[in-house]
Amino acid sequence: MTLHSMTAFARETASAPTTLVVELRSVNHRYLDCHFKLPDSLRALEPKLRDGLAKTLKRGKLDCHIRVVDAANKDSLEVNPERLASLLKALDQIRAQTADASAPNTLELLQFPGVCQAQELEESTVQQAAFRVFESALQNLQESRAREGLHLEEFLRRRLAGIGKEVEALRLALPALRNRQEERLRKRLDELEQPLDEGRIEQELVMLLQKADVEEELDRLEAHIDETTRILDKGGPCGRRLDFLMQELNREANTLSSKATTSSTTQSAVELKVLIEQMREQVQNIE
Repeated sequence: MTLHSMTAFARETASAPTTLVVELRSVNHRYLDCHFKLPDSLRALEPKLRDGLAKTLKRGKLDCHIRVVDAANKDSLEVNPERLASLLKALDQIRAQTADASAPNTLELLQFPGVCQAQELEESTVQQAAFRVFESALQNLQESRAREGLHLEEFLRRRLAGIGKEVEALRLALPALRNRQEERLRKRLDELEQPLDEGRIEQELVMLLQKADVEEELDRLEAHIDETTRILDKGGPCGRRLDFLMQELNREANTLSSKATTSSTTQSAVELKVLIEQMREQVQNIE
């Protein structure tokens, strides 16, 4: 399964039996939050639309806007014979009482309210057409989210590889860092010019090295890298899990930074935090 972004836009139109425009816009959100803007003739369709979204999307704030541009079939006009007969009868009565009353022309008769009207489409017909257009727009939206998800996955994998390289470099440098720290401590002790108990020195040295030891942090960083890779390989809706792992990665990087005793270790910790923060920003958009 591929990753899906929560940011996308889709627009679909249809011209039969009436002109319909469906627009879907989604952005990142902790849950699935749907908002609809529908004409009165399509209000009854909202539960069906909401159910269709819930079956397709797992997370994201989505706005659905459907417009009915012309709700009537303007190519088909109908004359109301009863209304026309009533109008003609009224005109006859007026002419019988007013000698100079002029007779209206045909166009004026058609323009009289109720005489000629466009054939209204049944709401069920419009609703069926609107749902078909909605389904097409939803499919396009999901395809767009999938395409963006591929870009996000590539971005995350590159940053994750960078984190792995920094961890590997730190692990290779550990023996040299320990030796350097021990040499520094012994040099300071020698500067005291006082006789010291060798056993006590060894105890202090062990305690100091333990406090500065970052091997456990490196082990946990590698474990988090492996888990993040596994989740990316599995795909599907995994944004929340990835967000949690970003927090764990950042926690270990902060601990690593606090234990840093050399400029190189500090630089590596900073680089780790930069890479993790870049990943965290993009993970917010993953479904």
